[in-house]
Amino acid sequence: MAFGENIVYGEKIYKPSEEKILYKKNGMACMVSNILAVLACCAAFAYGIVLFVNGGDTIRATVLVVVGALYGFAAGPFFFFGLKVLKPNEALVLTLFGKYYGTLEGPGFFFVNPFCTAVNPAAGVTSTTTGAVKSQTETALATATGLSGLNRVNKTISLKTMTLNNDRQKINDLLGNPIIISIVVIWKVIDTAKAVFDVDNYKEFLSVQCDSALRNIVRLYPYDSAGSDNEKSLRGSSKEVAEKLCDEIQSKVDVAGLEIVEARITHLSYSEEIAAAMLQRQQASAIIDAKKMIVQGAVGMVELALERLGEKDIVKLDEERKAAMVSNLLVVLCGSRDAQPVVNSGSLY
Repeated sequence: MAFGENIVYGEKIYKPSEEKILYKKNGMACMVSNILAVLACCAAFAYGIVLFVNGGDTIRATVLVVVGALYGFAAGPFFFFGLKVLKPNEALVLTLFGKYYGTLEGPGFFFVNPFCTAVNPAAGVTSTTTGAVKSQTETALATATGLSGLNRVNKTISLKTMTLNNDRQKINDLLGNPIIISIVVIWKVIDTAKAVFDVDNYKEFLSVQCDSALRNIVRLYPYDSAGSDNEKSLRGSSKEVAEKLCDEIQSKVDVAGLEIVEARITHLSYSEEIAAAMLQRQQASAIIDAKKMIVQGAVGMVELALERLGEKDIVKLDEERKAAMVSNLLVVLCGSRDAQPVVNSGSLY
């Protein structure tokens, strides 16, 4: 599914939000102009008061006082709320009386409609790890104790590439073996309107979808291939598993306007209850492979010894003595302990 396409949920068609980038006005020029206007209105207000005191033109004095008071002490300071400062790779999603007004992107000092309010449902929520995302209970407690004010100050949305470290989870692989696995997901926001309005909290949404996608992918592969080089496994096909995991997460977070740059496995091991048994299985497999290699090498050495003895005509052996010699050589070459020679001081017969 391409990014931005309509998504069908049951019989309803869900239309993604369209991001609208605002035209950026020079905030510095607007601020200086507003300051000069406020100072001028304050001077007019003072001059109007002087006219009243000195018994001058009443109408003119009234106009100066009213206009000076309205703009100098009310409208002028209110316009300062329209000044916005953004750093590189930051965005600000603005709403006007509950309606999406537009998105302000890019570094600089800008001026927007003072009645606009910034919206970011994920403000103050950490997405470093899955467990770091605050629950509704923690958020309510912070609000009741007055500790949530610091998290609500900055409503900007970061457009930088960020990292989510998924905590270790116990999941059954294709063979039903419980394994412990964790992943790291590299992601970024590419559509601020979708991230803010199409999901409740895009950081929590990403965290939950990563857990779901990880379980779906792990169940398709065994932990390790059972002696077959062509069989795909979590340990042996990490690159393929990472690509499928990235595609799986991306398909789930398209609705939130997020882009998954990369997904990698950071930890992979058997669960504690079967780790010892699986370790013995791996050790047994390694011992068998080593014994096969030793036997193959011993057979080759015995064959070479018999050929050299026959070529040099050192000793002539019948079939029975050859069998005894082969047996003794295999015992010496394949034994796990050093051979103990027996010295015969008499005849061979």
